[in-house]
Amino acid sequence: MPELPDLQVFSRNLNKLLKGRTVKAVTVPTSKKLNVPLKTLQQSLEGQELKKVERVGKELHFAFANGEVLGLHLMLRGQLHLFEKRNDHKNTIISLLFDNDTGLAMTDGFKAATPTLNPEERDATDALSKDMDAAFLEEQLASTKSAVKNVLLDQQVIRGIGNAYADEILWEAGISPFSAANKIPKAKVKALAKTIKVVLQRAEKQILKEHPDIISGEIRDFMVIHNPKKTHSPGGAEIKHKAVGGRKTYYTDEQELYE
Repeated sequence: MPELPDLQVFSRNLNKLLKGRTVKAVTVPTSKKLNVPLKTLQQSLEGQELKKVERVGKELHFAFANGEVLGLHLMLRGQLHLFEKRNDHKNTIISLLFDNDTGLAMTDGFKAATPTLNPEERDATDALSKDMDAAFLEEQLASTKSAVKNVLLDQQVIRGIGNAYADEILWEAGISPFSAANKIPKAKVKALAKTIKVVLQRAEKQILKEHPDIISGEIRDFMVIHNPKKTHSPGGAEIKHKAVGGRKTYYTDEQELYE
């Protein structure tokens, strides 16, 4: 699944490619995934200029001149593809054709990727926003006995962090993912708040460096802990794996457990 740094890069590159273009046609082969009738979606977007593409949580939002917003959630296996004039990509969920005959298609063989017209605004704080500071994080962690990793992954608390980056963040902060959130010392919470942004922003720069034009997929080869090709951390500790709630957690004994 593409995570926050991937989506940051996708939005940056999609802006370069499509910003200022006008939608000629919207095609949805199967409209079951839509939150509005297909005709409504087409009337809302066709003939409209794309003003910007931005990442919002784990989604990409395409904002148009008339105020309408198309949200695309790639889910686990969704992909974005450019095409010229005609979309021949299989398993297309939605495609947009622009006035220069460049098109963008979202595909998903599992049919889980979702397009949404005018996605509902959420109150959860974004992982990269200025509001995601030490004070905010301390308040959130102090209110629950849940494992700290579960809190970081809760999109109702902090938007944008996924499984792989939660592992990277917690390893760099020196906190076991299984620590009780309300038992983590204040100084460690402060360090964790800083680490969240450092890890995510560093990853975005790394993805841009390695794949400057990417608009789909997930880049993980530079990860130091959540990486099946690696057996030991940079500090020499064995990387361990544990399945929790359907997710695989990567961690080492270098991380302190608070309970």
